[in-house]
Amino acid sequence: MKHPLKFITFSLFVVSLLSTSFTSSASAMLEGPLNNDWGIAFGFRNASIPFRSETSSVSDVVPLFFYKGERVYLDGLAAGYKFWKDDDFDVAVMGRYRFFDIPSEYQNQIRGDGIDYGLRSQWRFKPDYSFNTELLSDDVGNLHGNLELTWQKFYKRWYFAPYATAHIKSSDYNTRYYGLELFETKADVDIKAGIDMRYQVWRDFFLVGRLGGTYLGHETQKVDIIDKNFQFESFIGISFFNKQYQTTSGDWPKGYLRVSHAWATPSNLGDIIHFKAEKDEYNNQLSSIFYGHLLSETLLGYPIDVYLTPGLAYHHSSEVQDPILEYVIAFKAYYTFTWPIRWRFGVAEGLSYVTNITYIEEVDLAEDGKGYKPSKLLNYLDFSLDVNLGDLFRKPELDNMWLGYNIHHRSGIFENSSLFGRIKGGSNYQGLHFQWHW
Repeated sequence: MKHPLKFITFSLFVVSLLSTSFTSSASAMLEGPLNNDWGIAFGFRNASIPFRSETSSVSDVVPLFFYKGERVYLDGLAAGYKFWKDDDFDVAVMGRYRFFDIPSEYQNQIRGDGIDYGLRSQWRFKPDYSFNTELLSDDVGNLHGNLELTWQKFYKRWYFAPYATAHIKSSDYNTRYYGLELFETKADVDIKAGIDMRYQVWRDFFLVGRLGGTYLGHETQKVDIIDKNFQFESFIGISFFNKQYQTTSGDWPKGYLRVSHAWATPSNLGDIIHFKAEKDEYNNQLSSIFYGHLLSETLLGYPIDVYLTPGLAYHHSSEVQDPILEYVIAFKAYYTFTWPIRWRFGVAEGLSYVTNITYIEEVDLAEDGKGYKPSKLLNYLDFSLDVNLGDLFRKPELDNMWLGYNIHHRSGIFENSSLFGRIKGGSNYQGLHFQWHW
């Protein structure tokens, strides 16, 4: 993926607008309708490979994020801002992640995945039916578009969303992604169809899935390196969707600001949790600030606060690295308990992008010994333990302030995702933070 920074900065622009009001209209599951305000999913995607290859399919571990605002949305593999909207019609600027399905052993070097950007319109011409149009471009201006018809149906614990799409590809787009820039290919149209599904297991916990296929256009099938006329795609995973947003009074929603300073460690998460973390010999450090936007005060029926939290981290210069910026977007859940004063445990899952590879990650990847290219975009985890300052100092005026310890973690999910460069390894930082709620 050549320009993931565009995705992260676009996502940060999206969440910067989160003070807008919410709506209960239909959103999307994988990339289709869903009647929820927010959600997070994690699962396995499998797709057949259309090129001549000894390997017939490729699999990925994929995290998906959902948020439905009045104008802003996160939609699994897409994000957008509706700059014009009516009761049954809207137009949005958007970005969507694009998979490039080749054998997994080549994905680290070739990096054909990427983000497409453009415009999207949605016309809800009947209840539960919509017609969508998209005009998109990749990072170098290769154009393509979609004409899509979607439908949704709820039945007891089940949700179904069939779709049918005409994918219109320019000659340049077709040459790059199907001719691999080795064979010039004419413009073409692929036909896609499938169904998104969801099953409610218990409260906010769901199983989600997708079954779909693409019939490649005639011009694409004629390319010498293409040996299939049909590409199959599936996804299965688990998810948490919250049906009701916990509204708050006032024009500005509940949230927090967190400022932190952290120190790098070459140790893995297991060693850190068992208090065996080693000190980084070059004392690499980062400072960060995170904004938390309250999404819900319950999860699975329990008193667990859930926040959408974008953040910015500054990796300080050291003997072995120049300053580096890191952009993060994540969902974070907090559970508060009393022992004998209030404590709070937090876990976050999201995406992290760095403007340059940090020293600690370069060393970690080199120790793997496989010669992989590092990835600027990685999976993000954050673990924290806070104590309430109002309880600690017996000062009620400090009740909205917390002091805590955190672990700032980036990783490639053990070579299981092309989204993160199909690498193993990452980085860990241990930090102290101050968090103020309103």
